[in-house]
Order: sequence, then C-alpha cells, then structure tokens
Amino acid sequence: ESHNLPLVVYVHGGPYGIWDTWDFDRDAQLLASRGYAVLQVNYRGSGGYGSEFMVAGYRDWGGKMQDDVTDGTRWAIEQGIAAAGRICIYGASYGGYAALEGAAKEPDLYKCAIGYAGVYDLRAWVGHNDLAQSQSGTSYIDDHIGTDPADLWERSPLAHVDRIKAKVMLVVGGADERVPKMQGESMRAALIKNKNEPEWVY
Repeated sequence: ESHNLPLVVYVHGGPYGIWDTWDFDRDAQLLASRGYAVLQVNYRGSGGYGSEFMVAGYRDWGGKMQDDVTDGTRWAIEQGIAAAGRICIYGASYGGYAALEGAAKEPDLYKCAIGYAGVYDLRAWVGHNDLAQSQSGTSYIDDHIGTDPADLWERSPLAHVDRIKAKVMLVVGGADERVPKMQGESMRAALIKNKNEPEWVY
C-alpha cells in the first residue's frame, strides 16, 4: 500500500445528480498511472445517495459542497495516503469552479489548481450561458444556483483571486456555450494582475 503520495483531488462536474463510481475513469486512470493518488469526492449535491443528499447542495456552490471536498482532502492527508504540500485540485465545468474555489478558500491546502471550462464569476455566468436562453433554464439557475448578485459574487473564485497561492492552469473552449470563454479570460486577467500568471490552454 502506498503512502505519502502526491495527490490529485479530481472533482466531478454537474454538479447535481452526477456522481463518481468505481467504474473506469480515463482521467483518474491516467493520473494514477503516473504515480498520483487520485481522490474523487461525492460532495453533497451529487446523485446516487437519495434526493435529500442532492437537494442539500442546492444554492450552495462554495459552501458545504466545497467543504465536503476540503474534508475529503484532509482525510487523505490524515490517512497518510497524500503528502501535505503536494496536492492539486482539478475538475471540469462545476469541477473547474470547485478547483479554483478550493484554491481561494484553502490557500495553504492546494499547491496547484486546474480549471477546465470552469465557472469563476457566478454573478456574470447566471445571465450569460445557454441555460439562460430558456424559461426552464432560468428556473433551473434560480432553484439550483441562486440569483442574488451580491451572494453570487461572494461565492465566486474571481472575487477572492487575491487569496490564491496555488499555481493555476486554465483550460478554456472558445466555442463553449455553457461556460463562455469570458469566464476563463476574466480569471486569467485577474491572476496576472495578482502576479500569478496561469498556464493557459485555449
């Protein structure tokens, strides 16, 4: 059994109703084959554990949903699996949000953060994505994410970019309609302004 390994905390997207299983996962396998321990957390809001567990994550981006990921990371350190100081957090879509939010909320826990098509400014995102083009999509955003601008900004990694110490990689799709490229571009500009220029994959 391996101990004291570099760890990648790999946060699934969705976030609601999606969950990680023991099935083959190409990202997890790729990382493991390179010697990294990989931790996947089914934080509250995830599927597979009943509706009460899923609903517990509604309108909670950056709150207890994020704390669940943090708790899992600290557990891996306490178990001796992960080497403190050698931990990266990575994900796509909501997972990209959680990666940068984790780096902002827990600046001493993660050494690197990789956001793949992540949402970094919730306030801007709720009105500028393909969901916002329909009544059902707007209702989904209201019910699951929230609409209060001050609250959305407080829960945005972009608002707390000055707290991020980790090295950052941002992966952005120029034609992405769910998470428009301005999300990544805004985060990149803010990181550069804070003298923490990210790796940039466009």
